[in-house]
Amino acid sequence: MKMLINGQWVDSSNKETQDVTNPYDGKFLDTVPMATKEDVDFAIESAVEGQKNWNKIIIRERAAIMRKYLELIKENRDDLAKTLTLETGKPIFDSYGEIDSVYMTFESSIEIVKHQYGKTMPMGIEGGYDDDLQVTVHEPLGVIACIIPFNFPAALWAFKAGPALMAGNSIVVKPASSNPLCVMKLMGLLVEAGVTPEAVQCVTGGGSTVGGWICGNPLLAQVNLTGGVSAGISIAKSAAENLTDYKFELGGNDPLIICADCDMDLAVNEAGDKTRNAGQACSGAKRFIVHKSIKEEFVNRLIEERLKTIKTGDLLDLETNYGTLISEKAAIDVQKQVEKTIEQGAKLIYGGTRDGAFYEPTVLDNVTVDMDIARDMEVFGPVYPIIEFETLDEAIEIAEASSFGLSSGVITNDFQDAMKVAGSLKTGMVAINGSGGFRAQELPFGGGKKMSGNSRECMSSVLEEVTQEKSIIFRYAMKKYNDSK
Repeated sequence: MKMLINGQWVDSSNKETQDVTNPYDGKFLDTVPMATKEDVDFAIESAVEGQKNWNKIIIRERAAIMRKYLELIKENRDDLAKTLTLETGKPIFDSYGEIDSVYMTFESSIEIVKHQYGKTMPMGIEGGYDDDLQVTVHEPLGVIACIIPFNFPAALWAFKAGPALMAGNSIVVKPASSNPLCVMKLMGLLVEAGVTPEAVQCVTGGGSTVGGWICGNPLLAQVNLTGGVSAGISIAKSAAENLTDYKFELGGNDPLIICADCDMDLAVNEAGDKTRNAGQACSGAKRFIVHKSIKEEFVNRLIEERLKTIKTGDLLDLETNYGTLISEKAAIDVQKQVEKTIEQGAKLIYGGTRDGAFYEPTVLDNVTVDMDIARDMEVFGPVYPIIEFETLDEAIEIAEASSFGLSSGVITNDFQDAMKVAGSLKTGMVAINGSGGFRAQELPFGGGKKMSGNSRECMSSVLEEVTQEKSIIFRYAMKKYNDSK
């Protein structure tokens, strides 16, 4: 595939490309351009003009265009899901769910923008302004750069692109270099639906290089990133040079506290959800803090009922529910993290084998709070470090030992204990009788705490992130009205 610039599929100016391969079998899928700085600058400059034209289209007409886009998503659902599976290594049933979430996000974006209201300030409350009509309206920010991760590329792209476009912004998208194809197809469908071509730019290439060029451009209004902490820090420094706004959803090492009085069926089910996407999720349990009295039962049932029952095989088979990591390198990184944890004193009791990009669900017992994995070593894979506790205060202390603060969960039947955990953990979300992997479209989601970022990406508050409030004052507009009362 080629890059999408101004509605045209183009090569990079130097004709350089990189390969996209299937992590499941290593087969070649396609090539994409390696954008140059000139390509990036041209795309952003064009997006500035495109934003002005796109924003001139009134909201109800923008909504009509987006409804055409929804129809195109439905028509291309099979192709989009297959593309996502082949380039990402996730089972096709997961890919269908992700494409369906794109549809829902854009559908919701249409509605929330239609109901984004301004305000009228009360009159007669401040001396000297009794005759002035003061109101606010919402305006788009301008050009928003969307930096997309590899783990849920279509879904997370939609959370950034849908509200931003409906609010009248233009977007410059940088997909993950390992699996850009589905996002590129989704971008192309926007142009086909009738979105102003210059308002939807998509450039491809290496993350640090191309992403750096994007984020350092002074014409940007905002950078919206889902990614790692190091990438967020680098972008924040670059954005600061131009006072460019940024919204980040970064890493996590989410704790799941499983209390002695838990519903064990529920605990096993919630923990077992970590096998989804082969454990590659920013949010979702990554540290399993289990009461000493039930640890053995929990671990045994987790292995027997969930981990041993995963179905591997052809990822295009709807029965398959477990795939690969994004690459062999990613699987090797997880393998090294497991080996390091064992060196630090943990005991491997299940799994631990790798075959190319495939990494078997792995359980590590005897993990202690002084180990890296129990603090800030985020494992982006299907690994279950089991940390034992005796008192709830101890469990909270273990959970708080990380500098991450994305999500968390607690499994208990004691309401008071649940509320104590919810009030004590410095995380953006606490799921009671659920894991940190919970994500509903309307619910604020994101870091908001510690090193996990500052975005609260969701349908209920996303417009606060992609628009700005403008105050408009009509001096003396109400003089005759007030005189007549």
